[in-house]
Amino acid sequence: MSGTLNKVMLIGHLGDEVKMHYFEGGGSIGRFPIATNETYTNKSTGERVTNTDWHNIVVRNKAAEICEKYLSKGDKVYVEGRLKNRQWQGEDGNTRYSTEVHVTEFTFLTTKKEAGANDSSAASNAPKASNDNRTPAKAPAPLSQEAEDDLPF
Repeated sequence: MSGTLNKVMLIGHLGDEVKMHYFEGGGSIGRFPIATNETYTNKSTGERVTNTDWHNIVVRNKAAEICEKYLSKGDKVYVEGRLKNRQWQGEDGNTRYSTEVHVTEFTFLTTKKEAGANDSSAASNAPKASNDNRTPAKAPAPLSQEAEDDLPF
């Protein structure tokens, strides 16, 4: 296999509000941290342990504006993208390094704005969470043996 793959999929909670930066050409970038948790039971003590990892998320242009509009600290989100490493000079002159997830796809799983709208029975413009009351799509009916015989190939 000669190809490579750089793909990240995360489900986590926002650790802060989306911070926006706008450029002269009309482009924009949004940055926010996501926390993911790993929970396990310590075999020697029987104690439940939770480790939290923080991920720097970067969204661009229209996607960044949508995230800024609908997401806030604590909201649960699914993001998919690629890892990018970045380095820069800090104000103290030291070289700093950062690993970021540059988002290509995202889905809002829960938003506080949506939850608030549901509590007050007001309509919400936020995208619906994935656990809404939609009816599941029906699976296609299996082919009968007779149908397979009629296929032209």
